[in-house]
Amino acid sequence: MDAAPALCNRRINEGLPKTWILLSHLRMTIRPLLNLLLFTTSLSLAQAAHDQLVYIGTYSGDNKAKVVSQGIYVYGFDSKTGQLEPMGLASEAKHPSFVAIAPDKKHLYAVSEANNTLSAFSIDQTTGKLTLLNSQSSQGSGPCHVAIDATGKVALVSNYGSGHVTSFLIKDDGSLADAASTFLQGPASKVHPGNQEGPHAHSMHFDKANKFAFACDLGCDKIFLYNVDHATAKLTPRDPAFVSTPPGSGPRHFAFHPNGKFAWTNDEIACAVTGFTYDADKGELTQTETLSTLPPGVAVNPKFSTAEVQVHPNGKFLYVSNRAHDTIACYAINEATGKLTYIENAPSIVQVPRNFGIDPTGQWLITAGQNSSNIAVFAIDQTTGKIKPTGQVLDVGSPVCVKFLKL
Repeated sequence: MDAAPALCNRRINEGLPKTWILLSHLRMTIRPLLNLLLFTTSLSLAQAAHDQLVYIGTYSGDNKAKVVSQGIYVYGFDSKTGQLEPMGLASEAKHPSFVAIAPDKKHLYAVSEANNTLSAFSIDQTTGKLTLLNSQSSQGSGPCHVAIDATGKVALVSNYGSGHVTSFLIKDDGSLADAASTFLQGPASKVHPGNQEGPHAHSMHFDKANKFAFACDLGCDKIFLYNVDHATAKLTPRDPAFVSTPPGSGPRHFAFHPNGKFAWTNDEIACAVTGFTYDADKGELTQTETLSTLPPGVAVNPKFSTAEVQVHPNGKFLYVSNRAHDTIACYAINEATGKLTYIENAPSIVQVPRNFGIDPTGQWLITAGQNSSNIAVFAIDQTTGKIKPTGQVLDVGSPVCVKFLKL
């Protein structure tokens, strides 16, 4: 039954000019090559439009959110214009609430509060996509923070639920070895029964010399101090083992000044920021002051809490996010003493700014709204430190972490 149509087609072709037939075949051959060229050109133009990647950690699968997250998302960011462009889902993951990027810019690490794990990923810098290398138990419950040292060989995890802190050695291929050490911090301060009945490790951080580690424990009102063996990733408690913060303050995150001489913790419960001087040789913190993160005259509300603290790359300004009050508090830093001077509380645009990030150039700040399921871009005034919304607000499900990768 097929022979007749084939014969008919052959006769039709035989009746056509040979030049037309050759052109037809040539067009069919060239068209796929042209399509490939157009695709490659479009991809190259898209890559040229950004010089950074932005990774967003989220709480996934929240069906009550206006946008339901599936894991870790990636955006292209142009530091010249402040333009943020969605690049899609980088990797599916369950509650990847905090991520950290290794110094080699080739690996990303994410905690999962749902699975009580730390996972290692390789980064495709062209597409932003993540490839899972492996996962390890966080050796506790409710891991909420991960930090990577300056060599890219040590990962530190804080388990909020159980209060444990855990260290991991990172292998040459970026994957995680078994846990090197685990400590349960304590005792709890019990000033606030709801949050301080037990230890709640909230974050760990390395000093600028990459010599010591510091663990903020919200339940204990303490910052615990550790020596770090970078060859094995093992932690050893220091003596003294901690520095106290004001009773009932609830230290959450921690940030060093670029000069390594000063540091600050944001007090989640007290809606405050506590400053320290730092002796880098001895690894000792000395408390200097505690300031409210709320505007003058505004009292602490039980619904309010701080979430993130970061120092501007130029060392002149410090920022703290206030949840429920939904502002970013800004301070000027006295670079001789480390003392802070209040500048402003800027509206965060998003609701419940669980996190924010300052881009490596120091020109831009992005807030992450856990309850509003969006992120917003701000321009930073390099002279005053004040932030101004650019008008860019992008939807992403329950964002709770913002990390920049400079390409």
